[in-house]
Amino acid sequence: MIGSVIPRYFVVAETMHELQNPTSAEKLLLLGRRLGLGRDSRVLDIASGRGGPALLLAREHGCAWHGIEVSPDFHAVAVERAAEAGLEDRVKFELGDGAAATFEPESYDAAVCLGASFVYGGLADTVDALAPAVRPGGHVVVGEPYWRRLPLPDDDDNRKEAWTTLEGTVVVFEASGLPVVSVIASSDDDWDRYETLHWQAVEQWLAANPGDPDAEAIRSRHEQYKRNYLRHQRERLGWAIFVGWKRS
Repeated sequence: MIGSVIPRYFVVAETMHELQNPTSAEKLLLLGRRLGLGRDSRVLDIASGRGGPALLLAREHGCAWHGIEVSPDFHAVAVERAAEAGLEDRVKFELGDGAAATFEPESYDAAVCLGASFVYGGLADTVDALAPAVRPGGHVVVGEPYWRRLPLPDDDDNRKEAWTTLEGTVVVFEASGLPVVSVIASSDDDWDRYETLHWQAVEQWLAANPGDPDAEAIRSRHEQYKRNYLRHQRERLGWAIFVGWKRS
């Protein structure tokens, strides 16, 4: 069922997020320059969420943006934001499963998946899935976590994740035949802004919805994520936008 892969926790926790990843408007604008976006550019965005990067870069560069998002809640917000920004002629948001979507080969200048490689099962599969949709000379862009320090403590809840180091992430990306030509990494400030907006949104929602049947599950996940961020994640986990170049 469409939307079933997005736990309700994230719908609640990201109600305040304009950008649903630990990055900034300035870094996304840098990404737009690195991609050479212009009015003739076409961009595919898998897991486009609430539409933050799409709206920012379409407004800045005039590019055409095609977003696909599986969560009805996120999709509805993105459509509303596009209308409010007067960008409906440049930005189109589709409700659907990006992993099941098909695209005309080599029809986009860039294909983007920020913080959602789980859609395809991992980083390598994401690059492999997106590359055919990009024209020669275009770019595949993936936002992905990586470990800044190893080994991980035994009580780190992220130990089960298949993330690797910064170098290892580039190696995985480049195994698909696209050289990584840019890395735009998150700062501690980016992480703090992203994570603490979760805290604020969840606390406000819990206070307003004490009788909701999901309240205790959302509270438990919130407390677990907050504890893990403060204990381990802020120090050890990085996140970056990796830009691969499709030479031919």
